[in-house]
Amino acid sequence: MAQELERFSVSMEKQLVEAFDAKLGEKGYPSRSEALRDLMRGWLNDAAADEHPKSEALGTLTLFYDHTQRDLAERLTALGHEHHHLILTTLHFHVDHERCLEVLALKGPVALLRGFADAVIAMKGIVHGKLVLTLADASGKPRGRKPTRHSHGPGHWHTHG
Repeated sequence: MAQELERFSVSMEKQLVEAFDAKLGEKGYPSRSEALRDLMRGWLNDAAADEHPKSEALGTLTLFYDHTQRDLAERLTALGHEHHHLILTTLHFHVDHERCLEVLALKGPVALLRGFADAVIAMKGIVHGKLVLTLADASGKPRGRKPTRHSHGPGHWHTHG
């Protein structure tokens, strides 16, 4: 079902439009409209997460750090164990002898995910960290799952929820 589109006009400085158009091509957007839709969805998602700190979210925490920093690996491991209920999985890369890139897939309430990410990013030795969240329910409202029962073939019924 196609959604109804609404047209509107936007006024802005010529240099800003030119820079935006240049980025559209680099990023592969087919039009200004699609790029603006993408930017608006991201902005609204971030605003909804701010407004609903108890809502369930999914996210990634990307960390770039110097593993030779005194006790950093041990502190990261300890904090990870303390918050194991938020961490779905981790992916770890050795960039070179001293530096590592780590990506943690997270799931949990917005406030807990942000608190965990802030604590990790603030650790001495973390060169750069970034948390990206997406609400599990785009409305921003907490949602409970209703159990559903379905089949994956004869004799393979099971319940989710």
